[in-house]
Amino acid sequence: MVRRSTLTLTTPDDHLPAPESAPVAVAPLRIGPLVVDPPILQAPMAGFTNYAFRQIVREYGGVGLQATEMVNARGFVWMEAERAEHPDRLWGVREEDRPLAVQIWDNDPETMAKVGRRLVEEYQVSVVDINFGCPVKQVTQRAHSGSYLLREPQRMFAIISRLVEACAPTPVTAKIRLGCTRKNINACEIARVVEEAGAAALTVHGRTAEDYFRGHADWDRIAEIKSHLKHIPLIGNGDLDSAEKVVHAFAKYNVDGVMIARAALGRPWLFAQAAAALRGEPIPPEPSLEQQRDCMLRHFELVVERFGEEKGVQLMRKYACCYAQGKHGARHFRSHVARVATRQEFFDVVAKYFPTDEPIEGAAATGSIG
Repeated sequence: MVRRSTLTLTTPDDHLPAPESAPVAVAPLRIGPLVVDPPILQAPMAGFTNYAFRQIVREYGGVGLQATEMVNARGFVWMEAERAEHPDRLWGVREEDRPLAVQIWDNDPETMAKVGRRLVEEYQVSVVDINFGCPVKQVTQRAHSGSYLLREPQRMFAIISRLVEACAPTPVTAKIRLGCTRKNINACEIARVVEEAGAAALTVHGRTAEDYFRGHADWDRIAEIKSHLKHIPLIGNGDLDSAEKVVHAFAKYNVDGVMIARAALGRPWLFAQAAAALRGEPIPPEPSLEQQRDCMLRHFELVVERFGEEKGVQLMRKYACCYAQGKHGARHFRSHVARVATRQEFFDVVAKYFPTDEPIEGAAATGSIG
């Protein structure tokens, strides 16, 4: 069923400008046999999109397909050989609702195929996604994986085609960047390779590997890729931090789906807002600061329940900074929450310093997570 949005945008942005008011026809996204409705995906983010975060997002609603953190395929095989517990990044995957994608990375087709098959048979995942976009040096320079492979289309073809064979009938997808560098943008060539290798969908982050997360995502470059794909859908990713921008991405750039990443880390209700906008409904307002604090505390309990107090508190320090980002007193809160070591210390800092409507006396008016 096609849904239409009649949302009018009133907040232009330099790199994702507001379109004229017009209905936007948005169909469900099809990834092989899987129907993703709404066509809004939650990006896999290392260190963040674990089971606790996914549960919080799911409770708010609005997300069509969620994804785990990226899993090191070679590390998974080693843990299996050593009879160790499967990676923490697969926490909750067996039990949680579907659809669910697991993203994996490595540069060896047989290793990837082995892990992909295990994910399909043992975990019954909905999608196996391949990471060809990570720009982190540990993945690119040390392991020659992630975005490093954008310079080796033939190896990408071998990885994808072998994984497609191993995972059938579960769909295999790929996530890439525009290229390794601004001087070598080859996303259109790579898109053809991805489709010819049998992938069921392609996600493109609108930056190059050398950009990391600097500057703005280039949605015009993402849009260029569409004409190079014959059958599989194109999913756009980058700088989608509001419901209005999600609607605009569909209206102007001819993508079949969108993927929301960092903007949702402290605003897990963003998916619900975007889904409402695509349906042509009023965008739900931001939760009150009290509700946002309660959401963060629920998130905290889920993490501590899994990892114990010491590790759970350590993990939640970065999430807490995300929840506070952009609010009065965020920097002041960040400076205190970064030092907590126990459950009680975390609660005390939240009670005393979590941002309120008014600036905290003696604190900076605004802050960020980095």
